[in-house]
Amino acid sequence: MLKIDNMSKSYGRHVLFDKVGLMLNPGERVGLVGRNGHGKTTIFRMILGQEEPDEGVVSLPKRYTVGHLSQHIKFTEDTVIKEVCLALPKHEDGTDETYKAAAILHGLGIETELFERHPSELSGGYQIRLNLAKALCSEPNLLLLDEPTNYLDIISLRWLKTFLRNWPGELMLITHDRGFMDSVTTHTIAIHRHKIRKIAGPTEKLYAQLELEEEIHENTRVNEEKIRKEAEAYINRFRAQATKASSVQSRIKALEKRGTLDKLDRIRTLDFEFTSAPFQSKEMLKIKSLSFGFTPDEPPLFENLSISVGKNERIAVIGKNGKGKTTLLNLIAGELRPVSGSIECHDNLKIAYFGQTNVARLSPEKTVEQEIMFAHKDENRGVARRICGAMMFSGDDALKKINVLSGGEKSRVLLGKILATPANLLLLDEPTNHLDMHSVDALAEAVDAFDGSVIIVTHSEALLKRMAKRLIVFDEGKASLFDGTYDEFLERSGWSDDGEKVEKEVDDWQAPTGAFKGLSKKQARKLRAELLENRSKVITPLKKRVSAIEDEITRFEVEAARAEAALVAACEKNSTADIATLSKAQSAALKNIDALFAELELANAELEEQTRQFGTATAGTA
Repeated sequence: MLKIDNMSKSYGRHVLFDKVGLMLNPGERVGLVGRNGHGKTTIFRMILGQEEPDEGVVSLPKRYTVGHLSQHIKFTEDTVIKEVCLALPKHEDGTDETYKAAAILHGLGIETELFERHPSELSGGYQIRLNLAKALCSEPNLLLLDEPTNYLDIISLRWLKTFLRNWPGELMLITHDRGFMDSVTTHTIAIHRHKIRKIAGPTEKLYAQLELEEEIHENTRVNEEKIRKEAEAYINRFRAQATKASSVQSRIKALEKRGTLDKLDRIRTLDFEFTSAPFQSKEMLKIKSLSFGFTPDEPPLFENLSISVGKNERIAVIGKNGKGKTTLLNLIAGELRPVSGSIECHDNLKIAYFGQTNVARLSPEKTVEQEIMFAHKDENRGVARRICGAMMFSGDDALKKINVLSGGEKSRVLLGKILATPANLLLLDEPTNHLDMHSVDALAEAVDAFDGSVIIVTHSEALLKRMAKRLIVFDEGKASLFDGTYDEFLERSGWSDDGEKVEKEVDDWQAPTGAFKGLSKKQARKLRAELLENRSKVITPLKKRVSAIEDEITRFEVEAARAEAALVAACEKNSTADIATLSKAQSAALKNIDALFAELELANAELEEQTRQFGTATAGTA
């Protein structure tokens, strides 16, 4: 499996990793989390051999294959289906597995009528989906997915979630969508302060662990600093007294031996606070029998949509891509005119609109600060600078021109402009795409606190469940209002083309080949089910054992850290009894950690061997 040993990586003075290690075990699906710019994508590039570490080793077993979602658009075939079939594993008997490519394309929302189109005719988002389909079809041992949800709609995202839960190999996933990650992964890896930390379980468990460790570090540092200052005061006071010479020298030596803990640097993060404009009336806007289509020759995107938007509403617009969600927001913002129907706005309505294409409207020659100030001309430079800092453009970064910024940085500028705009209605079209997980959480908290109404387009089911009280649903060629939460929608209605209803399709991936050749599809499926059941009986307890050992290691690490912090306090009080007790507790915890790591190594070896054996047994259906 993947092993990273003693790896370091820097870009000039910017340190990403400092002597880190990582082991990816058989069957693990891990989520990789960390702030933007802290090295998540760099790890992927080093695993793929596209970059080299400054020190250390990234190693993979022989004949161990790695697949990834490429952002590079380059196609060689003349049709979509041929391009995806290029990625299918080749079989000596010439077995045709085009059906696999078709099933995955359908799951990702690429419909049959597009199969014979040239890949270059697809939109940029669909071309990324095409690359994702190729990565899934290639069936690598390790699959690397970097933000795969950015170009998916909610239907294909639900399909992908189910597909990845059934992934037979190893998976490393980067995504800002916490709900999606937690629903797919078995472990979480954090890149935090130039180190890598891995635990069994979801993101919440990992972040709680990191928070506890940082609290222990800071308490220990404060105690140590107090002890050091008292010792230094004693030394300075009695240094010249001959009767205290021995005591002074003892304390000097003790200080030299005692290490110092540095104060942890503050990690920069986005700080959202929307500016509310007062609104006293009950109704903000009213949509009556709204219909829209781009050309008279084509069917309208939607017809006869009616909805009233009141004060402090939270409305989500959901559905497949290309069905009219962004168009609806453009109509409400006054950027498009309806074919029929009307949108009646209150005189005091003030809209702030974060749109997917609005980034292109930023002036290339303006600075970040100038763009923020332009959003609200009455704003002084100090307020603009504060907003720049909140969007992580502090100091000279606020003076950068728009034309030198990355796509994610431009997105942050646009969000900054929204923060600077007094509004009572926010229109947010996929605002999370260029944010990391912490920033998404901060945005959600700001939306919760906003004194006004919000209409949001998002494919994040976690955000939908958190925010939305009503829904505008684009499904089956029409737009309709659902007066309830997203959970209530799934319970009462659900999607007509639900991506989660694909268990049989995923299971039917495997066609009879090799040792299973000659069996009917039904017989092969039955035999494969029996093999997988036996595999589960053996592998599942081993995985649970590995997970339990990892949990025990985490528990004893916390115990050791707490004992160390308490030991420092006991030393400060010169409590001999407590010092002895806590020293024993710390030593016992450290011994348990060493023993558990040895046990973990044996458990992982057994899991790897059993996984290899069952992989060989079921290879005939692959």
